[in-house]
Amino acid sequence: MQDRGVEKEYLECEQRWVYFLLITAAGWFGAYTFILRGGVFCNAQTANVVLFAIALGQQRWTDALYLLIPIGAYFLGAFVSELLGKTVKRFRLLRWDTILIGIEILVIIALGFLPKNAPDQICQVALNFICSMQFNTFRQVKGIPAATTFVTNHIRQVGSHLAKYLRHRESESATRLFTHGLLILFFALGAVIGAVCCTLFGYHSIWGSAIILLVIFILLAIADRSYEKELLSRVPHGH
Repeated sequence: MQDRGVEKEYLECEQRWVYFLLITAAGWFGAYTFILRGGVFCNAQTANVVLFAIALGQQRWTDALYLLIPIGAYFLGAFVSELLGKTVKRFRLLRWDTILIGIEILVIIALGFLPKNAPDQICQVALNFICSMQFNTFRQVKGIPAATTFVTNHIRQVGSHLAKYLRHRESESATRLFTHGLLILFFALGAVIGAVCCTLFGYHSIWGSAIILLVIFILLAIADRSYEKELLSRVPHGH
């Protein structure tokens, strides 16, 4: 975390520890929905868009309309986060980044109470929504563009910056290689822990990811109300 009372280039919400914990929770989400809630991943929408296009091509109109639900939820999450992010700044109580984590915790707690026979789509759409908001809100970790809900781009970045580092031995490439590599590892760690907890605790296991989010919320709230109180109007990099 940043030193209290010292001006820093990056806000607390842009620090590596935040992104490492966020992507750990995202890995947990992926394991939970794949194992217990319909055998799907809700962290991104590429697969749903492909399935939507296939359904259109095969004239399966009902399936196509059904797939618009998770795609629409993801779209709505980005829209709402962008709208609220600009609105809550006016109140100067907590940053939108912090408030979003609080919203995610409430959603995760509610999902853990869903009975086994509840439609899987409830969980899928809810996670689509909050993953989209998280993806749109947390954009750069210490100036490095980074996703906190999936790892496709991180894998590409590792390959790219490994080649650049081997060619030029630049410290910038090494930093980016290290950052993207750790994000992949933390995502995988979250998925492993989530899978184990699904076996041990069943449908309540998603609450474990809320514990990770609670740590982030508490520490960001402390920053917002103390050593970064005068920086609440500052916009994080990438916005």
